[in-house]
Amino acid sequence: MNIKKQVAIIGGGIAGLEAASVLIKQGLSVTIFEKQNREGGMLNHWSKLFPDFASSNQILDQYKVKRNNLNVFYNTQISSIKPKDNKFEISDNCNLKFYADSVLLSTGYKVFDATLKEEYGYGLFYNVITSVDFERIHKSGELLKTASGKQPKRVAIIHCVGSRDAKVGNTYCSKVCCITGVKQAIEINKMLPDCEVFNFYMDLRLYGSKYDALYLEAQKRHKIQFIRGRLSEVSEKEDMSLQIKAEDTLQGRPLRMNVDMVILLVGMEADELNPDLCKQTNLQLDENRFFKSKNMQTSRCGSTQIGVFLSGCCICPMTVNETLDNARSAAFEVVNYLNSDAHE
Repeated sequence: MNIKKQVAIIGGGIAGLEAASVLIKQGLSVTIFEKQNREGGMLNHWSKLFPDFASSNQILDQYKVKRNNLNVFYNTQISSIKPKDNKFEISDNCNLKFYADSVLLSTGYKVFDATLKEEYGYGLFYNVITSVDFERIHKSGELLKTASGKQPKRVAIIHCVGSRDAKVGNTYCSKVCCITGVKQAIEINKMLPDCEVFNFYMDLRLYGSKYDALYLEAQKRHKIQFIRGRLSEVSEKEDMSLQIKAEDTLQGRPLRMNVDMVILLVGMEADELNPDLCKQTNLQLDENRFFKSKNMQTSRCGSTQIGVFLSGCCICPMTVNETLDNARSAAFEVVNYLNSDAHE
């Protein structure tokens, strides 16, 4: 393979990094454009991973090794991709231009803004936090505490915040939230054994191997209580504790509960800059604002623009292991394209 063939990867999260490692082994020159000041993407914010509670750092550390033929531009926001003379002209926010034979989009996702669900009190009540906030606390090694510095005696974890919700424009399932809720409930029990933890869910969607076993462990060993019901409102009391109103859909009755803290399991959303990358190309977005695949069955990593490929959560919500598998597949689709008549 011609070493001069260039691949541009937009996004330096684990999808982009894994794809880059495969492409380099195939003799390609790879450039990553990362909008943050470090690689790793959202995984930098996670502490332990389900279902085995492996440290996120174990994955991130393997990408810190310097590789030949890999260039990384940090703090670089790509503003446009333009097909030009059988190559792609890539422009950043400073109007600098780069050229590549193929482009791999690994723009990842953003988490739902929980302030949009005003009835849940995030941003209004100090003791309402998100699952991302909890991961940050857990990763720091600190104990979970209320705003007044006390250890909570009761915590409610709320599923499907910003997912499967037509009112906020997200009717899809974010896939990882249910198992994240199970994992975080167990982590709270390990951290604070005397704390009662309640998970409020619409229905549990446990997709992966060993996920159901973790759910059973949460109930039997860690005494986590799962309540099938949709939260309607969170209100704050004078002592800054919280009262939640929900419907117990199994028993068909309203439910009120006083808790010390609420954790909102925020879902995944497509990056807000995805539409900009579609303007000068044939790239398309699907009904959920993620990039549309050429064919969901036979070419999931192929885009609707020849020469541009997709990897990871820019396609749809994925777990970490699914993201890595998908990135490897995307890399080989790039290799096949550069070896084919379509690129000549």
